[in-house]
Amino acid sequence: MEAGVGEGLAERLAIYAALVLAANRRINLTGAKDGAAFAAHILDALTLRGDVRSPLIDVGSGNGLPGIPLAIAGAVRVVLLEPIKKRAGFLEEALAVLGLDGEVISRRAEEAGREPGLREAFATATARAVGSSPAVAELTVPFLALGGRALLQRGSLAESERNAVHDAALVLGAELVGERAIDGERRLLILEKRTPTGPRFPRRDGIPTKRPLCLS
Repeated sequence: MEAGVGEGLAERLAIYAALVLAANRRINLTGAKDGAAFAAHILDALTLRGDVRSPLIDVGSGNGLPGIPLAIAGAVRVVLLEPIKKRAGFLEEALAVLGLDGEVISRRAEEAGREPGLREAFATATARAVGSSPAVAELTVPFLALGGRALLQRGSLAESERNAVHDAALVLGAELVGERAIDGERRLLILEKRTPTGPRFPRRDGIPTKRPLCLS
């Protein structure tokens, strides 16, 4: 794929890509039309691999990005959280074929984030969710153990949104500890859990996206 991706890793990632593209004929998993197009998404996911510690939860996993490539590259245990049953079924198949240590949970993040076995149980949380940074923070931070990190890949980031996610992180018991350029205007935001998330969060289904914390 590129420098830094060894042959063995590239082979397993190619198997994953083939699984996605085959399943995409019957389930809406990706807009990528061929392996080369989907490979770009995989490489984007791998920009996080140096930041991932086990266990990892991938919120709103969809087609398995970035959770599955990160589990392959880092040999970490992964929980793929995906509320849509058909996509969850695909993810279960992919974990089995790839022999990965992990499981699929078909629940919404707002509900799963309150479950004792999942809440504050993970070292790393990722999400490719479409929505504001404060909304994604609310859907990921409750899953983190103290010292855990949420890795938020974002497009261009307005100063108002940066300020909002900074404040939202504090409300959720975390801190914005890093911001890294990925390419062009794209950014990686890193939130680190400092204190337990208050019982109010995450709010009920749909509210984090409709009414993002600290974003007017």
